[in-house]
Amino acid sequence: MAFTEYQLLQVLAHEMNMRKAAERLFVSQPALSQRLQNIEKEWGTKLFIRSQKGLSLTPAGELVVKLAEEMLRREEEVKEQIQSLENEVHGTLKIACASIVGQNWLPKVLKRFVESYPHAKISLMTGWSSEILKAIYEDEVHIGIIRGTPDWKGPKHHLFQDSLYLVDREIQSIEDVVKTDRPFIQFKSDSNYYQEIQEWWHRQFKTTPKRTIVVDQIETCKQMTLNGIGYAILPAITLSGMEENIYKVPLIGEHDTCIHRDTWLLGYESTFQLRQVDAFVEVVKEFLEEKTF
Repeated sequence: MAFTEYQLLQVLAHEMNMRKAAERLFVSQPALSQRLQNIEKEWGTKLFIRSQKGLSLTPAGELVVKLAEEMLRREEEVKEQIQSLENEVHGTLKIACASIVGQNWLPKVLKRFVESYPHAKISLMTGWSSEILKAIYEDEVHIGIIRGTPDWKGPKHHLFQDSLYLVDREIQSIEDVVKTDRPFIQFKSDSNYYQEIQEWWHRQFKTTPKRTIVVDQIETCKQMTLNGIGYAILPAITLSGMEENIYKVPLIGEHDTCIHRDTWLLGYESTFQLRQVDAFVEVVKEFLEEKTF
């Protein structure tokens, strides 16, 4: 039955009078009577008994009216839920994020997001920027957060930039690097970052490091540096400012400016129209207005 028929049965069961029911439904009595007959024919049984005193429900009618009232109640609940969806943020926010950002910056933003939108869910994957771009291209995620300069034609938002530092417990200036026998601790990263460091190093020293240690994770690199094993080049995003007895020497580029890394949020135009993505972008904007590196 259509919902109009459920409403018709609900009104008839409430009024128990054809005339009053017809008035409430804004139809004529003959038209209402014909529609009721069609409904009873569909069910294959009488639903109402007509008499001079009005209408009375048959046992079958009681069951069908109960069904009609339940369906109307469920319809109202679904309408309320749809209205809620329009007023609140639901669904899953799928993010692919550069590992370094996922470890050091994103958790603070996601904390604020889930506090503001408790009905939303989050799916997060981390990796190198090349992997993140691939995930966006293949529609595995809604948005990506990557480092460097993205080759992306769609919408992108610049999040922040953080400077690069040579970090060590002993080295206090760039000039000291050529004098030390301490190892240069490097971490594996995407080719863009690695190339940028290599270009700076060769411009600065015209030679290669005397000793190197290569590790697979930036956090391992940081901890080895903090424990005095050697020196490393680390972005400001990894340095909380609470490290004790550590020298942080900024890397200076060709034009006497600090070398930095940019972080971008990007995705397709259609994904930025999703409520959960739009809400996340707003949270990010608010967060960036308050925080700096």
